[in-house]
Amino acid sequence: MTRPFRFAIQLSQPLPGTSWGDTARRVEEAGFSALHMPDHFGDQLAPLAAMTWAAAVTERLRVGALVFDNDYRHPVVLHKELATIDQLSGGRVELGLGAGWMRWDYEKAGLDYDAPKVRVDRFEEALIVLKGLFRESEFSHDGEHYCIDALEGLPRPHAPGGPPLMIGAGGPRMLGIAGAHADIVGINPRIPSGAVDAEAARDFAADRVDQKLEWIKRGAGDRFDDIELNVLVFLATVTDDARGMAEGIAAMFSAEPEIPKGVGDAVNAAATGGATNDDASGGDFSTETVLEAPAILLGSFEEMAATLRQRRERWGISYITLQGPDAMEMAPLIAELSGT
Repeated sequence: MTRPFRFAIQLSQPLPGTSWGDTARRVEEAGFSALHMPDHFGDQLAPLAAMTWAAAVTERLRVGALVFDNDYRHPVVLHKELATIDQLSGGRVELGLGAGWMRWDYEKAGLDYDAPKVRVDRFEEALIVLKGLFRESEFSHDGEHYCIDALEGLPRPHAPGGPPLMIGAGGPRMLGIAGAHADIVGINPRIPSGAVDAEAARDFAADRVDQKLEWIKRGAGDRFDDIELNVLVFLATVTDDARGMAEGIAAMFSAEPEIPKGVGDAVNAAATGGATNDDASGGDFSTETVLEAPAILLGSFEEMAATLRQRRERWGISYITLQGPDAMEMAPLIAELSGT
């Protein structure tokens, strides 16, 4: 089944020269379906408060985090906050959740950066708790990480069952869980080191995305066609030299960088001259890998539209989250593709 395109923007701060309320209104006017917040401990607005304010000053805009790190909030607390925002906004919350990945956050906050298995175990259990609390009955759970004693999930969300669940994932187990439970699956690279490095970047190569789709399908079974597929585009740039920009990005990642605060920092540095082909050091991160990666979108608006259609045809990805203030420049692309 081919789903129509829709677009979200991920912002951590107000657009330059504006208030957060003005930013939310401009995002809605630009045709975005949703405003997503990151969830990190660096220089960003707190996502729950920012989501609430954005929903309050808009009429249609959906709000959410891409994605909440499960380790930063107890699921009972997260449920209470999100159910409240969903009720007050008339059902405009998207519940994005992940197992946590950024080592920098954990170290700066003094949190234990547990092994991936432990974080995923805890995430899977938190998912059970959240889904249980969104049911219209008392919920109990006696698990390794959470114990809930006959708690009724109040307040009620806008609609029975709660807001649509988005799970961001990159590896086989997490994508299988996402396939089994999520309404929206955010397809991510695996970042086992806890920082963006060349291997994390390579995990968005086209053949690896093919494999990720198989992991989702394995978990989803017969419900796969009901799942909306999302990708966070770290770099979307209008250019008449897409190949030249891709060469710079490929060179940077071939040089084995480590950018602890996010993929966007890396690709933007490369795209704006932070790397040259001389940096490649014999690496194997190719220009074609960059051009095919669903997290990067380069070219004219016409070329971008064609690229997104090709990616939807290949992978079924129809929900595109564009990152950062520059995403506001994509309004012509959004106008052309949204709903088609």
